[in-house]
Amino acid sequence: MGEVDPAFIQDPDHRPKLSITEVEGIPLIDLTPIISPDSISDPKAIEVVVREIGNACRDWGFFQVINHGVVLDKLRKTETAARKFFALPLEEKRKIRRGEKSVLGYYDSERTKNVRDWKEVFDFTVEEPTLVPASPDPEDKEETEWYNQWPEHPPELREVCEEYAREVEKLALKLMGLIALSLGLPENRFSSYFKDQTTSIRLNHYPACPSPQLALGVGRHKDGGALTVLAQDDVGGLEVRRKTDGAWIRVKPTPNAYIINVGDSIQVWTNEKYQSVEHRVMVNSEKERFSIPYFLNPSHYTIIKPLEELINEQNLAKYRPYSWGKFMTNRKLSNFKKLNVENIQIHHFRVSE
Repeated sequence: MGEVDPAFIQDPDHRPKLSITEVEGIPLIDLTPIISPDSISDPKAIEVVVREIGNACRDWGFFQVINHGVVLDKLRKTETAARKFFALPLEEKRKIRRGEKSVLGYYDSERTKNVRDWKEVFDFTVEEPTLVPASPDPEDKEETEWYNQWPEHPPELREVCEEYAREVEKLALKLMGLIALSLGLPENRFSSYFKDQTTSIRLNHYPACPSPQLALGVGRHKDGGALTVLAQDDVGGLEVRRKTDGAWIRVKPTPNAYIINVGDSIQVWTNEKYQSVEHRVMVNSEKERFSIPYFLNPSHYTIIKPLEELINEQNLAKYRPYSWGKFMTNRKLSNFKKLNVENIQIHHFRVSE
C-alpha cells in the first residue's frame, strides 16, 4: 500500500498512540420508537429519542443507532460485492481510478499525496449525475456533472450499491428530522437543502498493515457535510476525539448498528450548538478492515450559514455564509493537485469575536 512518509513518523501530533483504552462512551440510541409502526403513536417515547440524539450531538458529535430500519440484507450484499472488488488485481481496479476530471471511482494510498493513509477506496455518488460547480472560483457560475465509474467486476456491484444507497438515504434524512426536532425546529427544517443532494458513498478497505505504529487508516479529520452514516465490520479501528478532554476514544463495534457523526455543515447551521468532532482510523497488523460511510451532503447551490431561528442578540452568528458547492469543489480539487493555500475549512468563514 506504499511506503510511510518519514516526516510523518517523526510528527508526534499525527503519530498513532500504541495504547488506547477501548471504552463504550459513544451513546447508543434505539430508534424503535421512531421506526416501528407499533410505537409511532407514543409521543413520550419519541421525545426520549429526540432528547438522546440532541444530547449526543451536543456532548459527543457522535452516536450509534440500532433498530434503525435499514434492511441489513442490502448492507451484507454491498459488503460482499465490495470485498470481491477489492480482491481484484490492482491493474483491474485502476481501470476506474479517480482523477481531476473524473473525481469518482477507485484510488489507493499509493496514488495519493497523503501516503500515510493506509487504505484503498471506491467512491460513488448517490444521485447520478450529481450537479456541481465547474470550479471553486467564486466568480465562475458554470456547472458540471459528476458521473460514477463502475467496474466490470463484480457485475453486481452497481446494483447492490444503488439499492443500499436508497436504504441508507431514508435513515439519514430521518435523522436530520430528529436533529431538527432536538433543536426545537420543525422536523422538515433541513429538507429543502437535500432536494438535489451531492451525497456520496465510499467503500473502504484497510489492508492488514505490517507496521501499524507507523501509519493510520485515515488521519485525523472532520467531515465537511451534514451527516455521516457509517457501517463498519467487527474489526474496529475508528477513534473519536472526546470533547471533554481531547482523548482518543475507540468506538467498539456494535452488531447491526450504524455510527453517526455530525458534519461541519450542522456545526454552522446550529451556530456551534452541535459541533463536528475529529476522528481517525487505526490500522490492524493482523486483520483487514472494511467500512462503508454514507456522506449526506446538501445540494451544491445551498448557502451554509447559521439558521436564523438559532441566532439573536445574545447568540450572534459565528459564521459568514458560504456556498456548499464551492466549498466541496475546493476540497475535491485538493485531492488531485497541491493548492497554493490551505485546504478550505469552516474556520475560514468564522466571524472574529
